[in-house]
Amino acid sequence: MKFKVSAALQYEVKAPSTLILNVHALRTANQTVLDEKLTIAPYLKAEELNAVNGENRFVRLDIQDTGTIDIHYDATVDNYYEVKDHSKIPEIPVSKFHPSVLTYLNPSRYCQSDMLYRLANNTFGHINNSYEQVFAITDWIYKNVEYLSGFTDSETSAYDTVTQQAGVCRDFAHLGIALCRALTIPARYFTGYAYRLNPPDFHACFEAYLGGEWVLFDATRLIPLNGLVKIATGRDAADAAIASIFGDVSCTNIRVACEYADEQPFEPIYYTRSIFHGISYY
Repeated sequence: MKFKVSAALQYEVKAPSTLILNVHALRTANQTVLDEKLTIAPYLKAEELNAVNGENRFVRLDIQDTGTIDIHYDATVDNYYEVKDHSKIPEIPVSKFHPSVLTYLNPSRYCQSDMLYRLANNTFGHINNSYEQVFAITDWIYKNVEYLSGFTDSETSAYDTVTQQAGVCRDFAHLGIALCRALTIPARYFTGYAYRLNPPDFHACFEAYLGGEWVLFDATRLIPLNGLVKIATGRDAADAAIASIFGDVSCTNIRVACEYADEQPFEPIYYTRSIFHGISYY
């Protein structure tokens, strides 16, 4: 499926600084960037830095002059996904995990799985199948955490979200990741452009490693799962931040868009057990 995505960012620079952006659509085996363009006004040289694990496409800007900077990213992306019944796929023991997966079993800055071990096991430990556990986690978050814009901030963690019972997509994702890891299910943060998200914005959800594949889950239920364009994945939002600022820089405006651009009609897929069992973008 083809999508046209765009991001317009404006920053006010008050001193020489460095800005690392993470808005480029990721190139993967199942996601092809057909065309893209990055424009910066006034002109600055942009240095692309590919992450070691290949799950981020960073752009570094060295800014020496003060003033306003406008950054525009536009791309056309063709992505592919698969729908499978993951409840019937044989599980893989930790001893057989690829080394690259092991890091997603550990607690991280925003996903304190060690602090949520008792909650995870008391609530979901009785479920024998890992897929069914993640499904139950996603459903539990949706029912017990209120989606509330402006209630949390960049310091809010999964543990905070459990106690406050409110948050945005980033918080829903962090909580899902932490509960999965507490059950020895590898999980990672997913950020991307989202079709039919209202109001338009970057969107966060998470992927769980099930049967040797990364399977997408979104506890917010705000968008169709086949309407995503992946930007990055990581242990949590610290690894996949849209912008990392080093210096006296403040963001003054953000505009994000994701439009369907395929000739075939769009048939949305939402996360309910009656419709399908699991979707993979990886």
